[in-house]
Amino acid sequence: MPTKIRLQRRGKKGQAFYHIVIADGRAPRDGKFIERIGIYNPIAQPAEIELNFEKALNWLKKGAQPTETVKAILTFKGVMYKNHLLKGVEKGAMTVEQADAKFQTWLDEKHVKISGKKSEMELNSRDSRKKQLEAEVKVNETKAEAIAKKLNKVRLDEAAQAAEAREAREAAHAAEAAKLADALAAKAAETAAASAPADVPVEVTPAAPETTPQPE
Repeated sequence: MPTKIRLQRRGKKGQAFYHIVIADGRAPRDGKFIERIGIYNPIAQPAEIELNFEKALNWLKKGAQPTETVKAILTFKGVMYKNHLLKGVEKGAMTVEQADAKFQTWLDEKHVKISGKKSEMELNSRDSRKKQLEAEVKVNETKAEAIAKKLNKVRLDEAAQAAEAREAREAAHAAEAAKLADALAAKAAETAAASAPADVPVEVTPAAPETTPQPE
């Protein structure tokens, strides 16, 4: 069975990353391997790939077969394309210089694409963060408004309770004052009645009789 270029799982559950290894096709997936040539971390954004380009290319030239995932990684890093160009050189379809020039052109175009993709991701990230912040501000404003309304209601309730208590106190004071006024008036009446003189009979002097003038 041919040699495989495959991934070997590492890391914790939910935080897995992978070693890119050269292994015997009969060996268990996470068993012994011949050589490690890179690391693949799909959790990172964007995914991180560390690869020894020359070792990967040499193993391909020796006939090592990559798994589907590793083939995608090697394609992304240009190893598969470089191997294709070298086969063209071996067949006489192009010179080494031409193959190198083609590969350099591919690298330049790849760099432009990656840079554009990174810029797009950064822009999307900024937009996403901006929208997130705007949403958080809106939520905070809604919460603040709700709290303000609640506090205002509490203040109004407290003011109403204070007004009711004040009115009750004033009514109690008015009733107490009226009661005191009534008591004072009654006391004054009693005092006046006690100090008034007793009734004394009045002697009536008879009026003198009227005399009628006599004619002369």
